[in-house]
Amino acid sequence: MNAEILAIIDSIEREKGIPKDTLFEAIESALLSAAKKILGKDKTDITVTIDRESGKIKVESGGKEVESGEFGRIAAQTAKQVIIQKIREAEREIIFGDYHKRLGSIVTGSVHRFERGNIIVDLGKTEAILPKSQQCPTERYKQGDRIRAYVLEVTKTNRGPQIILSRSSAAFVKKLFELEVPEITEGIVEIKSISREAGERTKMSVYSKDEKIDPVGACVGMRGNRVKDIVKELHGEKIDIVRWNVEIGEYLKAALSPAEISKTNINKEKKSIEVIVKKDQLSIAIGKHGQNVRLASRLIGWELDIRSEEEVKEAKKTEKAKKPEKPKEKPKSAIKTLDGVGKKAEGVLVEAGLDTVEKIASLNTEDLTKLSGIGKKTAEKIIKSAKSKLGE
Repeated sequence: MNAEILAIIDSIEREKGIPKDTLFEAIESALLSAAKKILGKDKTDITVTIDRESGKIKVESGGKEVESGEFGRIAAQTAKQVIIQKIREAEREIIFGDYHKRLGSIVTGSVHRFERGNIIVDLGKTEAILPKSQQCPTERYKQGDRIRAYVLEVTKTNRGPQIILSRSSAAFVKKLFELEVPEITEGIVEIKSISREAGERTKMSVYSKDEKIDPVGACVGMRGNRVKDIVKELHGEKIDIVRWNVEIGEYLKAALSPAEISKTNINKEKKSIEVIVKKDQLSIAIGKHGQNVRLASRLIGWELDIRSEEEVKEAKKTEKAKKPEKPKEKPKSAIKTLDGVGKKAEGVLVEAGLDTVEKIASLNTEDLTKLSGIGKKTAEKIIKSAKSKLGE
């Protein structure tokens, strides 16, 4: 039996990579528990050792070796259980390590079964979960279907590693482009931002570090082959690829395409933009159920308020109507139109501060005659004309 255990331990070390000492220590620990049951739990000085060369099991209590026929019987059974347990633990560690390294990558498997809306995916060596929350609402699968998904999370549990997959995250689409477009892998083209409503539409902005390479063209591919393959993987989801721009106004125009923008009012402090479009462009800019503006807003990271030119004009009218009107000032009458006022007299009157008809009408003849060059008759004529103009 001892030789058999040594042979199994050697084999496990070679095939599973579990160190011999780890297995020996685990078996010794299990045998110690068994020995305490046989000899009595009150004995605390029991030790169990296994000779690493011969495989002989030695049980001691109080410094003396204990012989018991029961040890031989339980030794093989205990060793077998411990070895199976350690193999499982080692395999779980290997699987965890393998998939933890693959976080953020795409894996391929097959639909194994369904549990409460979740899809259990067979990855070969292990299973993964595609939660309902990470599924595309437009996709349907049946048992045995091939499926690709993004490794979203890998955690340790008592039952082994738990691998969470996603097909609805924007990161899944981003990774598909990284795999499909060599320029992205090489670092020439960069995906700056991506926003997605799974199963419906994705907007993605790209930038090229090389002026000679068109980032949008690189992602679309010759005759659209690259983006077509990704759309096929996403079961027909629409993908808008736009050029990223450091100038927010230009970036917005691309993000809101295919809508055409008439004017923008940008508030950099609040990171909000009022977008003004023509009436026939309003529904295009907003999109079905507000989808286009939502995706554009997430893509650029700014709050968007889209309004038509007519709405803006109407709002201005309403605002103007609410403001109280300022009392209109009566226009000042020109004194040069009065009888008896020539250029010379006009100059004298203005110099004296009598620059309006109203001021002159309030004077008497004596007041005017005090001014140089204005006689009594001229003064009477000027005052009479002033009063006549004012209807006095």
